[in-house]
Amino acid sequence: MSALMSEGRTGLSLSPRALYVEVAELLRQRIFQRELEPGSWIDELKIAEEYGISRTPLREALKVLAAEGLVTMKVRRGAYVTEVSTQDLSDVYHLLSLLESDAAGVVATKGTDAELTELMSLHAELEKAAKPGPANTDAFFAVNERFHMRLLEIANNRWRDQMVADLRKVMKLNRHNSLLKTGRIQESLQEHRAIMAALTARDAEATVARMREHFANGLEAAA
Repeated sequence: MSALMSEGRTGLSLSPRALYVEVAELLRQRIFQRELEPGSWIDELKIAEEYGISRTPLREALKVLAAEGLVTMKVRRGAYVTEVSTQDLSDVYHLLSLLESDAAGVVATKGTDAELTELMSLHAELEKAAKPGPANTDAFFAVNERFHMRLLEIANNRWRDQMVADLRKVMKLNRHNSLLKTGRIQESLQEHRAIMAALTARDAEATVARMREHFANGLEAAA
């Protein structure tokens, strides 16, 4: 039974920490799915009633999301879903480009054959998800993120992984705008093909360059 149901029906059976972490994840997904729109006010009382919880774990959850950049706390006004400005996007994509291109170069040099095969398998899933149709947009994004995160795992730098994970949460606030632009999914797929070609050739310099191009084009589509 979830911590939410535990508090709402029989008293909290998990620790307060477990509860607010669960609430943070529920709100995070609502933000990513646009149920809570950028710039919208978060009605704490309504959400607490929906989840059957007190406002204390909800406020702790909002602090977590604020630290991630997904929520903005305004004095005497409450919590709002963060609106991502053009400058925010530029900054986030710039940092992701630096971090992920560096990781890609490491994988091209040090990744095992088995690890590259795993990335090829993820790329094959990406090819399937790129078929035309609105239902495939979320699938493409999900596989795309799995590819990037797996590449980072292979590069094996936990500090970089954490920075990228936080930056990608902010990037997700704008994901629909970028992916729904005409032709962007196919362009992104072509860029991934170029990245895979460089990786399998074990060409670190080319892999870094292709990854940087990928993020530059992503920023252009997102802006």
